[in-house]
Amino acid sequence: MTEEVGRRCVSALKMALISLLCILIFLSPCRAQVPLIMWTSEGYSLPALSEPSAGEIVSGEKLVSYLKSALTTSPHNVVLFLQDKLSIDDFTMYGGVFGNKQDSVFVNLESALETSAHLVLPALAWSAAESVEELFHKELGIPGLRIGPAGLSQLQLSSSQPSLLVISLPYTTGTQSKELLRKNDETIGDVLTFLKSRGIPYTAVYTGLRPSQVIEDTPISNTRGFSGRSLLQVLPETTVKPPVIFNSTTSGPCILFWADRLNVTYDKKPSFDLAPLTFNNTVTLGGSMCNETVSRLVLNYNNVLGFQSFQLVFAMRKIFFPVSARNWTIMEHVELNYDGKTARFNSSRGINTPAEYSFHCQRVSNTEGPLLVPNVATEEATLWTLLFTDFQIQSFNVTENFAYASDCASFFTPGIWMGLLTTLLMVFILTYGLHMIMQLRTMDRFDDPKGPVISVPQNE
Repeated sequence: MTEEVGRRCVSALKMALISLLCILIFLSPCRAQVPLIMWTSEGYSLPALSEPSAGEIVSGEKLVSYLKSALTTSPHNVVLFLQDKLSIDDFTMYGGVFGNKQDSVFVNLESALETSAHLVLPALAWSAAESVEELFHKELGIPGLRIGPAGLSQLQLSSSQPSLLVISLPYTTGTQSKELLRKNDETIGDVLTFLKSRGIPYTAVYTGLRPSQVIEDTPISNTRGFSGRSLLQVLPETTVKPPVIFNSTTSGPCILFWADRLNVTYDKKPSFDLAPLTFNNTVTLGGSMCNETVSRLVLNYNNVLGFQSFQLVFAMRKIFFPVSARNWTIMEHVELNYDGKTARFNSSRGINTPAEYSFHCQRVSNTEGPLLVPNVATEEATLWTLLFTDFQIQSFNVTENFAYASDCASFFTPGIWMGLLTTLLMVFILTYGLHMIMQLRTMDRFDDPKGPVISVPQNE
């Protein structure tokens, strides 16, 4: 009896140890993740990348695809800030994400993200984070150079030659972590300031080698009951971009233009978003003009998709139509001028509005439901894919703000037509059924077994 009880105790102890081991195995990958932040210098943009879904842990393969897409358009002078330990909790605790921006320790990092294109991966697999330097080494074809901020002045960096600079940042746990993170942020600011002073475009990456464990050193009373996570990102209300305004020489502003995204794709390569370059005062409007009947908005860019010179042109005209007895604004065509070549898209049939209104459309494209039709006379237009989202423009009767917007969506959308047709079909079926029920007749005479047999004529 005693031996049997002992065996049962040993078996129960083994099961408990196995269960505890399983729990640790399942919990370990949940915490083995670090954030990664990538951004570029001013004037450069990252391609349109699909952001990871909520709760997704980015694997090494997906990180490779992100880096390959980013390096197609971003500078090849890469600065890799590798911190010993880093977690999303560091930004939640010390990033001033609860409205206390003055208490943030990431002042230089937040400033860099506000003025440049960036990519935030809140959960990167630990194994992938350890190999970030190796991944850049394979993509750039050069080894990483580990250097401190003080040794940057001795380097001969060039915008035409790729480089990979690795700067190690320390980390500690406890009450000293906040001050150390502040010093690391100052180091990041010093490096970025040095590169900007030398005129060297860069791609910066900030991540950790392993996750950290943040120790609470702030009294609970200061949090005001908030408990949750918040990414280090620009708040939506601070990212509202002013429209592009072209002023005439006589009567003030004459063209207003705004869009959320201006994605252009050449020959099935990764798309490039022109919006960050357009609405941060880096684009020039040389070649634009406007008068009482003709307007032309020319947006000039440099180094877009490998082209040294790149122009996006909107040509508009004001025409009087006797049928409506009013003037209309017609966008005649949209042009892409790049390195001496021209791709033209006709847009007169889809983009038009009364002259006193602005034109707005949620989606302007040359693919699905195209408002931009490639000109058959130029084969170059067939190589391009354009997608403008939340597009709005006004080229006549312009004041300081956009006038009432005439939207491209018609009053009777496909959804409305489907609902109307379905309703009419159901009403028809109901009417037909009621009509058939009303035609039913019951017998008005019944057979009496005591009387004569009822004779029913055949014609009744």
